[in-house]
This record gives sequence, structure tokens and C-alpha cells, in this order.
Amino acid sequence: MMKALSNNRSNPGDYFFHYIPYSEEDEKLGMVCTAAGAMEVPPYTVYPPNENAHPVVFRDVAEGRTLREFQFVYISDGAGVFYAEGNTYRVQAGSMLVLLPGMKHAYQPLHETGWHEYWVGFTGSFFTGLVKEGILSKERIFFEIGLRDYVLSIFTHIFDEVRSQHPRYQVKACSQVFLLLAELLTCERRKEPTNYSQHQQIVERVKCLMEANICKKSIDIPSIAQTIGISPSRLNEIFKLYTAMTPYQYYIQIKINKACRLLEQTDLSIKEAAFTLGFDDQFYFSRLFKQKTGIPPSGWPPTRQRV
Repeated sequence: MMKALSNNRSNPGDYFFHYIPYSEEDEKLGMVCTAAGAMEVPPYTVYPPNENAHPVVFRDVAEGRTLREFQFVYISDGAGVFYAEGNTYRVQAGSMLVLLPGMKHAYQPLHETGWHEYWVGFTGSFFTGLVKEGILSKERIFFEIGLRDYVLSIFTHIFDEVRSQHPRYQVKACSQVFLLLAELLTCERRKEPTNYSQHQQIVERVKCLMEANICKKSIDIPSIAQTIGISPSRLNEIFKLYTAMTPYQYYIQIKINKACRLLEQTDLSIKEAAFTLGFDDQFYFSRLFKQKTGIPPSGWPPTRQRV
């Protein structure tokens, strides 16, 4: 089991924490790290230990508090409880707690087991935007991602960055926070179906069929579903679960990606590129292209003009 970094051997167990300064320049990125730490709480230890080392707002973690920042808290050993939004969660090794600003919460290890916790605090417009989009929400604050060395290595990288504070360490630390977020969302999606491997194979088969028929006017979802041996509605459900797009949305996206390559690498006109990809209406193709890329096909690539 990976151990937490230690900077105070007089504390119970291993312990590391750091409150992280950040500048106005750092804030322009839309994400900054505010705190990071790790703590081993042995069995039959008062929690939280070292409470006098924390600002007042952090001392009531076991009784109830609210934060002005976001935090990820990962438990790598032991067991405990997590209270938030009127719910009680049983925490075990491999649990990740997602704390949102202004959310009343409390957590603590079981007295007879203790635990080993890692945490990182962060804030910024990027993360508040994720809340507005529902990617981070009070309905999704407890994740069972399992014991993962990769997750522990991410926390170790964060600790290394905030401890060294080399130039642009905030950028590097925040990139690791983003990796934690990606790991959370990936693990959540991976656990939703009971037959992940089979569903993944279905999605890959559909993608191959789309690539093989990219120049057709449209994609025949019922026919593809029949080929694979499932219903169209089930195909839509599985495909959207793994790609966050319907099959039709994905098909349109790969057609536009193909159009970009045609306009970059050939001398085809816009009309010819549209026709090659099954679009009868050049103007519809142009509107769709701009919608997906932000640039009209006449300006793609930016160094060349098309007619």
C-alpha cells in the first residue's frame, strides 16, 4: 500500500498537508489548487488529528462543515462514514468523496479501523462551469472506484508539485486534478453496464461500420442494429453510454472530420467535398461544417480559400 508523505513524525500515523498559494495569473486558467494532503489515521485515534494545524473552517470535518472550494477525498485503506445532503454513505478502501462548495458534509473513519486518506482542494471558473453543466453535482458525490495505484500516483504527483513549487507548478498540479476527474467519470461509466466488454465491442463494431459507409448520404441505424443483433433503441442506449453521442451524432461528426481532411489534403472544391461525403445540398453541408468546427468550409484550412 502506498504511504502518504510525512512532514511531522510526532503526529499519529503518516501525515502531509499543504495550503497552496496562487496568483491572479494562475486564476486566468480557470483552475487552481488550494490544498493537498494525505493522512494515515490508525485505529482508535481521535479524528481529526492535528486539528490545530488547520484553519478553523477545516477543523469540524467530523462534525459538519461547508467549504468554499471543491475537494476530492480518496480513501485507500480502512473504513468510515460520509454524511452529505441528508444521505449517509459507507466509506471503504477505494471510495472517492466529491465535496462541492457550500455543501454541508462530514466524514470520519470508524474508530476501530481508522483509514488512510488523500485529498486535494481546487477552485476556479472551469470547475464551476462543470457544476452548471451537471458534470459535477450534489447528486454525484460518492464514487466507488476501487483501489487503484494510478489514482495514488496522481496524488503523489500533486504532492510533488506543491511541495517543490517550481515555476508553473499550479498548471501541473491542476492537470493532475483533471486526471482525477477523468478517472472518476471513466470508472463511473465502466461500472454502469454489467457486461462492459461486450458493450464495448458493440460500439467498436458500429464505429467500423460507420467508417466503411462514411460516404453514404445517411446512416441506417436499424440495419446496423440488425447486423449486430440488437434493437435500434438498445444500440442507441449502449452507444450513447460509451460516447456521450447518439450513433447519428457520431456519424455526422466523423463525416465532418473527413471533410476537414479532404479540404486540407486535396484540391476538391466545397461542392465536390460535400458530394463525396453524400451531401446533396452544398449550403446545408456548409452550415453543418461551420456548426461543428466554428469555421466555414471556405476558410478551411485557414491558409487557403475554397469555392
